[in-house]
Amino acid sequence: MNIERIGTLGELKQSGYKPLSIKDELRNNMISFLSKGINPFKGILGYDESVIPELQTAVLSRHNILLLGLRGQAKTKIARLLINLLDEYIPVVKGSELNDDPFYPLSRYAKDVIAENGDNTKISWIHHSERYTEKLATPDVTVADLIGDVDPIKAAALKLPYSDERVIHFGLVPRSHRSIFVINELPDLQARIQVALFNILQESDIQIRGFKVRLPLDIQFVFTANPEDYTNRGSIVTPLKDRIDSQIITHYPKSISVSMSITDQESNPAPEQLENIHIHHLTKELIEQIAFEARESEYIDEKSGVSARLTISAFENIISFAERRKILNNEKITFVRISDLNGIIPALTGKIELVYEGEQEGPAKVAQILINKSIKKIFEKYFPNPEMLKKKQSGNSYQEIINWFSSGNYLDIMNNISNEDYKKILLRIPGLQKVIDTYQPDADEATSLLFMEFVLHGLAEFSLLSKFKIESGLQFKDMLSSMFTMPQQDDEDDSDLDLYK
Repeated sequence: MNIERIGTLGELKQSGYKPLSIKDELRNNMISFLSKGINPFKGILGYDESVIPELQTAVLSRHNILLLGLRGQAKTKIARLLINLLDEYIPVVKGSELNDDPFYPLSRYAKDVIAENGDNTKISWIHHSERYTEKLATPDVTVADLIGDVDPIKAAALKLPYSDERVIHFGLVPRSHRSIFVINELPDLQARIQVALFNILQESDIQIRGFKVRLPLDIQFVFTANPEDYTNRGSIVTPLKDRIDSQIITHYPKSISVSMSITDQESNPAPEQLENIHIHHLTKELIEQIAFEARESEYIDEKSGVSARLTISAFENIISFAERRKILNNEKITFVRISDLNGIIPALTGKIELVYEGEQEGPAKVAQILINKSIKKIFEKYFPNPEMLKKKQSGNSYQEIINWFSSGNYLDIMNNISNEDYKKILLRIPGLQKVIDTYQPDADEATSLLFMEFVLHGLAEFSLLSKFKIESGLQFKDMLSSMFTMPQQDDEDDSDLDLYK
């Protein structure tokens, strides 16, 4: 249909256009997408076997939808992608406030215009991107915001009495006629506002300051809610919940690979960071594992959840942490180190809700615990479990490394040490390169150094070495000697190579 040639109601009739309700429109387009094997929810990862099929079923059933899940589970993103199921353009009576269908006018304005002009009534076409309204539910939202109110200025300007319905200023819901209307965090909406909503869902009836205006609104409602809000801030009133046809429960990624794909898709590092900062797959795995550990941690409130935004922010932080070091050392390129995980702690502490035990430990300490658990979990994917080897007198791949530390040596890895100095201090530990050559023989030089440091962290997590956080870095020592001495501080500049005895 060539919409540029259709500018009046008469021309629209001649074109053979048939109006559809928005739910039928969504349903027809969903059928078309499914039959062609096209995914209208592109970018929603990890829901292929759970949320997406349920969502498709709800659309085919022409249901209003409640997306129920913890924070950071892509509820709002799913709702916004529903516009992909709308027709590209639809006709409306030109100048109408309520997106009036020229064939079935709703507002007093549209009815009067059509009565006066007939087939010469001007129409305009609105794009599907304009047929989406989103409102965050907050305690201060009023009926006037959502439904409407009497506008005394309009009454004075048009010289109308308050008994005339033309003095009504319509709210967001009527203005979303023939559109998708999304309310985020529904439980935060006051109960009396929710009652007004379920009256619209059930009766297509709105009441404004004594006006009983029957408006058969054509709206696809989508609500989002967090189960935690039911007890902390409010609840969904039963009559409204009863009128929401499909409740779809979202969830966090179930695998590291899916979680990593989400982080890669949603993170937004600067172009020069992507060019000059190299980050290995191992480091990405560690970041994702931190989120998985947090969701199982006894220190973190599981009812609050751990948002997918945690790993996104952590990824951006660790890239910038390495970039800062590169700038300070005037280097052209650098790679992200295991010790750079200290740079993501600000991204972790702001995105976890601690239970009482966690509050006693402190958010920074809990974040460090999560990092350490992540290292221990991932270590066995790349190297043998040290606990299985430490009792053997021969064949222990890590023994030469442990013996070096047992001889009174210690190692400091400072945050801002240059690439060259980082390489030198790791290569001088006996047996460390041999472990990498044995278990990661295909690693290039930069990756080998990363794995060398990873081995030290792994041995510390399996209690074969001790690891201390010192000012501007980390210190590795023999486990036994560390029980009797405090971590040693290096008073020299970060670039000094004399970082161990």
